[in-house]
Amino acid sequence: MPKLVSPTAIITHPICLMHEMGRNHPESPQRLESVLAALRALPNRADLQWHEATMASREALGAAHTTAHVEKVFGASPVTDYAYLDPDTSMNPYSLDAARYAAGAVIDAVELVMQRTAHNVFCAVRPCGHHATRAQAMGFCFFNNVAVGAAYALDHALQSSEIKRVAILDFDVHHGNGTEDIVQGDERIMLFSSFQFPYYPVSKASIPAANIIHTPLPAQTNSAQFRAAIDATWWQPLAAFDPDIIFISAGFDAHKDDPMAYFNLNVDDFVWITQQIITRTRAGGLGRVISVLEGGYDVAALGACAAAHVQVLQQR
Repeated sequence: MPKLVSPTAIITHPICLMHEMGRNHPESPQRLESVLAALRALPNRADLQWHEATMASREALGAAHTTAHVEKVFGASPVTDYAYLDPDTSMNPYSLDAARYAAGAVIDAVELVMQRTAHNVFCAVRPCGHHATRAQAMGFCFFNNVAVGAAYALDHALQSSEIKRVAILDFDVHHGNGTEDIVQGDERIMLFSSFQFPYYPVSKASIPAANIIHTPLPAQTNSAQFRAAIDATWWQPLAAFDPDIIFISAGFDAHKDDPMAYFNLNVDDFVWITQQIITRTRAGGLGRVISVLEGGYDVAALGACAAAHVQVLQQR
């Protein structure tokens, strides 16, 4: 077994900072700049591994998306200016490559944890992914980064024979409808999703699929209410499912300062949920936890939350 350089790795790519969707768009490069600056300022920053992402292939993207969707996104990439895939989701000339590197980072993360090169990984990438359905880009998302990584872990990773069950835990304040669309009915994957309801993308608060656990919560949900709801709905089925690897859709837009939603969480709540995730399963104990950046639109709060989240991963 190789000696770990560091228990926690960060995967990113500079082109993720070059993707932008227009002036004053909330999903801006400043979001990732804030996250990276906060990670580089951590007191134990020297203990982090840093890796540059590799690019996801068409084949890898096709494990989570239809061929028509992949080709539509590739074909829409503009040479100049912007191309719109939905009213909120546009591409500049760097967006396609950024989206491929964002998905590729999650594939790279799978290999790092399966090869025991790192215990846990945080993918500091954009564009985000959890609204991208099997056949549609939407909600600032082109490809579903977490779903691409989960498919790769199950079918293509070097040690994929060890991966029979995958858990995806999504605590972004907006419902991960795209991930749900891709994984529902797949008995190898269990999705846990907490979100403000009703709110964007106004998807269902429940779904008749045995592998989907919804935790819809009202506007103004506070720390105590959030933690009680997660305790009541997540941990027992997660333990019973006994995943071999865990993916986190790490959206920090439930923070009280975020302008894009109406929850009242704070940094300590993201510390708490991260601690719970890595201590309540065998997969967490093995260090097979891969976290992928999703939402968070107050750049100061986003940086603080992401840094606190990574500090918990480092404690493994």
